[in-house]
Amino acid sequence: MTDTPAASTATTPPDRLSTDPRSPFHDAALIERGVGVRFKGQDRTDVEEYCVSEGWIRVQAGRARDRRGNPMTLKLSGPVEAYFYDQTQPDAG
Repeated sequence: MTDTPAASTATTPPDRLSTDPRSPFHDAALIERGVGVRFKGQDRTDVEEYCVSEGWIRVQAGRARDRRGNPMTLKLSGPVEAYFYDQTQPDAG
């Protein structure tokens, strides 16, 4: 990707990001930098994927696995805010 260095210096996180390396929305540089997610006003650390514009997050569903051994996920809807950990103030909206 040619936009990875520019994305790692951005001041706002992307609209959609995934921790799954097989996803087209995966960006290892941004994940290493540290992206926090606030869902319904509460900071969440168990988010597998999020989309700010559509208002949803995916979280792991307990210890359940699919037939390929990947964790099962639940899609939760609500207001989503994303921010970088290295910024002093998270985005207010």
